[in-house]
Amino acid sequence: MPSYSQYQPLALANVPHWDFTTDVAVVGFGAAGACAAIEAAGAGAKIMLFERSSGSGGASALSGGEIYIGGGTDAQIAAGFDDTVEDFTAYLKLAGGPCADEAKCELYGREALAHYQWLKDQGVPYRGNFLPGKVIEPTDDSTLIWSGSEAATPFRLKARPAPRGHVIQHMGWGGGRPLVDILERRARDLGTDIQVDARAVALITDGDRVAGLVVRIDNQDRFVRANRGVVLATGGFVFNEGMRRKYCPDSFRVNSPIGDKDDGTGIELGVSVGGDAVHMDQFFTTCPWTIPADQAHGVFVNVAGQRFINEDCYHGRVSRCAIDQPGGKVYLLLDNAHFSQPLDLAGITIAATGATWDEVEAELEMPAGTLSATMDVYNRHAREGRDPLFDKQVPILVPLDQSPFVALELNFEISYFSFFTLGGLKTSACGEVLSRAGLPIPGLYAAGRCTSGLPAWGHGYSSGLSLADCTFFGRQAGREAAQGT
Repeated sequence: MPSYSQYQPLALANVPHWDFTTDVAVVGFGAAGACAAIEAAGAGAKIMLFERSSGSGGASALSGGEIYIGGGTDAQIAAGFDDTVEDFTAYLKLAGGPCADEAKCELYGREALAHYQWLKDQGVPYRGNFLPGKVIEPTDDSTLIWSGSEAATPFRLKARPAPRGHVIQHMGWGGGRPLVDILERRARDLGTDIQVDARAVALITDGDRVAGLVVRIDNQDRFVRANRGVVLATGGFVFNEGMRRKYCPDSFRVNSPIGDKDDGTGIELGVSVGGDAVHMDQFFTTCPWTIPADQAHGVFVNVAGQRFINEDCYHGRVSRCAIDQPGGKVYLLLDNAHFSQPLDLAGITIAATGATWDEVEAELEMPAGTLSATMDVYNRHAREGRDPLFDKQVPILVPLDQSPFVALELNFEISYFSFFTLGGLKTSACGEVLSRAGLPIPGLYAAGRCTSGLPAWGHGYSSGLSLADCTFFGRQAGREAAQGT
């Protein structure tokens, strides 16, 4: 029996027979795949969707259900925030850093408000209220939260700050599951033919055009003819150790991957027909339990006792910059006024205490005059409401001078640093997979974490960027595939 592989496409002339024929074949049933199916079906195409698990979900269902939306939503206006498309778009580009895809940022910046309405039209509910403060995600059914580094330097200097995390109306954490359920129901209502326990193993090509795919169902290879196009929506590669070692070795500094069968298959399928995988070294990581407001008042230092970040920025940015530090650990310094015991699951330990910062420094076995000097400089300026080194902002900028003092240890190996990959196939703003020459590969489209999208840079990630990217650009890929260009 022939053996098919994601590394090598099958020529159309060698297909023994067709088991299925459709207009558009979507691979993956997370939010990206569901939105691609909805949009393609709305354009009049016949859709088949193939999911390797026994039901919908993917990494989207493991999320908080938060989508990054700006430019003047109803929730922003009601809360008194005058966000503009220009500021929103500028922030998206800043969040993408050196990896930013400007065309995608500009398109989403212009269309985000319409996308927000589209989500509502699919049945996604939003309460519409603003939850102030520094939170991971709402534990109630609030909508609008600060979910990035909008109010922190350097972002605040180039884009006027506004909260942009929009969370599905859902009590408690984990809004991603009900979000996917709503999108699944809509895709089914539009007539999408959904095949579960169906793993994509190879693409089928007709010359330079992708014409279908091979899927394995019940341990049998089935051949799918896709007359207009194939959409890959298969997630990242956080569970593919070989790909991580090859492309993203720094991710091995932490050990709590997040995903759902994210083994890079979609990326490898795209590469097999000439697709370009870009920014594959990028990953997101966070030790989220550092975010409660009290602990955000603290100071992060590396093993040399030196600060490396303004602690008022997004917890993922703090964590990603922490991973860049030497020594395999960092310390969060707090005084008695701002200490709170971390949750056990955070894996954060108390490394040192003292009546003075000199005593903490000695207990950490740092050279005399290192950490104590750091804290002397920090406290002296904080009392004046300034941070000349990193520009941390009030009211989170406060002196840490109320004894006793504590150093919490965040150890990259044992503390809970969750992570996922960000690199993937290079796609156009309308979802076409691009070759290394920058040209569309006919018949092949992709969206979500198997692409390099809005969340492209680990140091600039904001909560909600992934779901914004996969829902919006899933729609673009589905619509473009339905046209069959």
